[in-house]
Amino acid sequence: DAADYARKWDRWESGDRTGEPPKRDLQLETLAGVLKGEIFVQNHCYRSDEMANMIDIAHEFGFRIRAFHHANEAYKIAPLLVKEDICVATWANWWGYKMEVFDAIEENAALVEAAGGCAIIHSDDPVLIQRLNQEAAVALSAAWRAGLKIEKARAIRWFTANPARALGIADRVGTLEPGKNADVVLWSADPFSIYARADKVWIDGGLVFDRDDPTYRRHSDFLVGQAGERP
Repeated sequence: DAADYARKWDRWESGDRTGEPPKRDLQLETLAGVLKGEIFVQNHCYRSDEMANMIDIAHEFGFRIRAFHHANEAYKIAPLLVKEDICVATWANWWGYKMEVFDAIEENAALVEAAGGCAIIHSDDPVLIQRLNQEAAVALSAAWRAGLKIEKARAIRWFTANPARALGIADRVGTLEPGKNADVVLWSADPFSIYARADKVWIDGGLVFDRDDPTYRRHSDFLVGQAGERP
């Protein structure tokens, strides 16, 4: 349906305007954008067989999957994911809470990385999402325990360069290079340490947080009205 919808609009926009224009359908328009490669597919998928099936479907209809999210069994088909150039956005250590994740392992992201793939550490949790550096450290320590000697310089890409790649914005953010938007965090220590704190943050080159400057700190409502606290 989406392919047929796209063909009708392509004919209309190319100048073949006999009759009425095609009826606008936002759902089919989105799928048409997927088929044309204009919209990147972020596919929610847990099991290896489901991911393999979705890859077959992508081949059948001619679209590309940019990343599998959650993907707890990605380690089972890591060579296939590398071949298809599909990223894996997974947790550091969530498993066993439903059938789809019974085969999840802590080394999942590391095994994808070791195979030459694009591993990403993510989280659904509103607290953990703020500490993906520590989540990546959890996944990295699991790799080291399993004998996978992955360097920190590679693992830091799990929450910097690789997410940008999966979102299709690696040409603008994700790494520190000339010409890119200057989104930078200055840590007080090794970012894989639980003791590391963000000292300064720049977004688009502008300073948005400075731990040494009280004016940048967030203030709790419980402090409103106390001496020395700004509203």
